Amino acid sequence: MYIAQRPGGHTHTFLRLSIGLGLAIGISLSYAQGKVQNYPDHTVRMVVPLTTGSGADIAGRVVAKSLSETWKQSVIIENRPGAGGLIGTGVVVNAEPDGYTLLVQSASYAANPAIYKKLPYDPLKSLINVAILGQTPYVMITAADSPYQTIRDLVIAAKSKPGEITFASAGVGSSTHLAAEYFNQLMGVKLIHVPYKGSPEAIQDTMSGRTAFYMAPLDTAIGQLKGGKLRALGVTSKTRNAAVPDIPSIAEQGYPNFEIGLWFGVWAPAGTPSAIVNKINQSVNQSMQDPEVKAAYETKGIKATPMSTAEFSKFVREEMAKYLKIAKEAAIEPQ
Repeated sequence: MYIAQRPGGHTHTFLRLSIGLGLAIGISLSYAQGKVQNYPDHTVRMVVPLTTGSGADIAGRVVAKSLSETWKQSVIIENRPGAGGLIGTGVVVNAEPDGYTLLVQSASYAANPAIYKKLPYDPLKSLINVAILGQTPYVMITAADSPYQTIRDLVIAAKSKPGEITFASAGVGSSTHLAAEYFNQLMGVKLIHVPYKGSPEAIQDTMSGRTAFYMAPLDTAIGQLKGGKLRALGVTSKTRNAAVPDIPSIAEQGYPNFEIGLWFGVWAPAGTPSAIVNKINQSVNQSMQDPEVKAAYETKGIKATPMSTAEFSKFVREEMAKYLKIAKEAAIEPQ
């Protein structure tokens, strides 16, 4: 082994320092590797930046329960709604990048860049796209005693009274807002947007007739639909959903080009070790095979669509581009 001769003959001192530094680095690396290998060794917090009962909240709770059993650690859901999801998202962006604070959000994550002039984080750099939790269609709902029996009824009324009929959303810039704007564009109608704090509030006011319709995540409205408290005008997938086979798709009602869906995912703060990110991705994908998850998803109309981290990242970028186009065509002024 070659050892450099230090000026003044301090070879032994230099050697001791080098060995000490090497040991310290080795111990540090071993500790870091151990933390990754043992992940998770305590409670994992999943922050949902939406209200309890929202689509992402429902999907997140189903998967959190499965992950708790797989990891033998508590996985808790923490709702931090507000500002179109920006408050809860900010909590995760600023969290320690160790895999113990994760974001569970809906397609609104991809919609927000189209709505806000300046986000308090970089959607492409501040967070890591970890895994998709599943996909579901929206269902256009109206009050059970609404005058609208079909999509065509609503379109005819909207064209006869431009700028008078209202529609609900789970907030400005939410995916439910842009999904409705997409409908308005394809149908060539002008409606008034009424934003709410979240899906439960939007559903409640639509149920009472205060708004004409709400493009609701199917998993949030399915209970009221089956209970007869709401009327469904159509689902936004090309074909019918197995959970509600009696509800026709909007496409089959004479609008074959109409299709838009909702999805839910998991994100981690930038800087989270790739080994931990991959473990979360694999564990989430594994949970999709859990009989309890499958049963819960089936009753809520959610379809499991596992993706690798690379596939999910590509999917998120494509969704951002889609929502940007919808917002521009709807002439939504960025906030």
